[in-house]
Amino acid sequence: MPLPHFSSRLSTPKKIAATSLAAGLLIALLVSSLYTIYLHHKREQAWTLLTSDIQHYLAHYFHDLKTTADSLQPLTLADCSMVSADLTSRAAFNVNVRAFLLIRDEIAYCSSAIGAIRVPLMDLMTDIDPDKEVDMDIVKGTPMLPGKPAIAMWFRNPTDSGRGVFTILNVNLTPYLLFTARQRDITGIALVVGNEALTTFENGLRGTKDLPPEPLRTASIAGYPMQIYLYGNVWPAQDIQLSVLLGILSGLLGGVLTGYLLYTRSRSGKEILIGIKRHQFFVMYQPVVESRELRMTGVEALMRWEHPEAGMIPPDAFISFAEAQQLIVPLTRHLFKLIAADAPQLQKVLPRGAKLGVNIAPGHLHSATFKEDIRQFAASLPPDYFHIVFEITERDMIQEKEALGLFQWLHDEGFEIAVDDFGTGHSALIYLERFKLDYLKIDRGFVNAIGTETVTSPVLDAVITLAKRLNMDTVAEGVETAEQAKWLREQHVTYLQGYYFSRPLRLAQLTEGVTFSEDD
Repeated sequence: MPLPHFSSRLSTPKKIAATSLAAGLLIALLVSSLYTIYLHHKREQAWTLLTSDIQHYLAHYFHDLKTTADSLQPLTLADCSMVSADLTSRAAFNVNVRAFLLIRDEIAYCSSAIGAIRVPLMDLMTDIDPDKEVDMDIVKGTPMLPGKPAIAMWFRNPTDSGRGVFTILNVNLTPYLLFTARQRDITGIALVVGNEALTTFENGLRGTKDLPPEPLRTASIAGYPMQIYLYGNVWPAQDIQLSVLLGILSGLLGGVLTGYLLYTRSRSGKEILIGIKRHQFFVMYQPVVESRELRMTGVEALMRWEHPEAGMIPPDAFISFAEAQQLIVPLTRHLFKLIAADAPQLQKVLPRGAKLGVNIAPGHLHSATFKEDIRQFAASLPPDYFHIVFEITERDMIQEKEALGLFQWLHDEGFEIAVDDFGTGHSALIYLERFKLDYLKIDRGFVNAIGTETVTSPVLDAVITLAKRLNMDTVAEGVETAEQAKWLREQHVTYLQGYYFSRPLRLAQLTEGVTFSEDD
């Protein structure tokens, strides 16, 4: 069954549930994957740092050891009886040194551990090259400690190749660093010299062929034939568990939020219709003042929505949504009915001929019932009392050819037309270039620029000049200060509207605040 046909068979709750489930799974997988990658990245940084710390520690240790060995090189010229005490003292104060041996004529003749000896150099270090300045090997043990692996190091005398210092190091220098700095996901570390390795896996030696493959990190120590291998779990179970848990929680939250948003969206259109049915919408009227004499000559009717649960809904929110949901026509018809119901009271407040501004969206302008809706609205008002000005909003593009005929029809019927919030929509210049309009309403964004040096300021001058050349009256919206009102009057803007004169008022407030007689 094709997907569109299948989805059309699903009821709205099922669609919401299916979409929420899919969104939850997607979010869970995405969050889990990203968090796993994040944890892996953090662990890789920790592995690199740990390897670097070990590398620096050993490099520093071997450097200090070589410095000590260099200081012992002159002793190779003396007899063992003369230097034995000094040699023993040096060994005692060097961490992890098992013994220092002095070499002369390629014979070990003095040991810090047992004193005078005579052992050929090659018997001590079969895998060490005496011609190298520094060389090292890992041995299974020494004559005094045969079962204890050790590191053997050779430091050749720089002036005589037959002389030098040979030292045996305890293996416990490695755990001293590794076990204090290791992480839970590190399974072991190996120090590799040649084909042998000292590891944390076991106490004895291990051949390099027997080491686990693919260490996490490898590092070498400059000047010494030793490598460091770091082993561990690439994807620890702890990371997987945390990622899965976070993914599940994120998926649940994302699925619930998706369901809520879809439910809210599916209900929003119905909420508007329910709001109309239950009289949740009402009209507020904002006075429009003639700029020369500063007297009220009309009002703009503004629809408001007071939801019983959500409170006051911003006009931009519900009007834009009504347009998107093709509900702007019933909403505007309801506005007409509300205005008609208020008309008897408005008659007591406004003089004959007062301008009554009403917003019309392009979606309603191009609807099949537009003309009939306008006729019914006009017929519902007191005859020949109000002068209706339809304010065309710029939220959507208008259809030029159809609009030409509709605007002409409105003029023939005795109505006036204003372009609302000029300069904020994409169709502003089209309105002025191709249609005959009566009023240009300047958006509050331009009015707020008065007295500032923003880029908007010169645009306001251009808008006013353009309106004058087109013989259009101008209405400035959002006038909030005396400075703005003064400047607009000096520029001969025809009408002013804004909080400086009055906020939008309910009918009762308008009736109490301003009164006119028919003779005014």
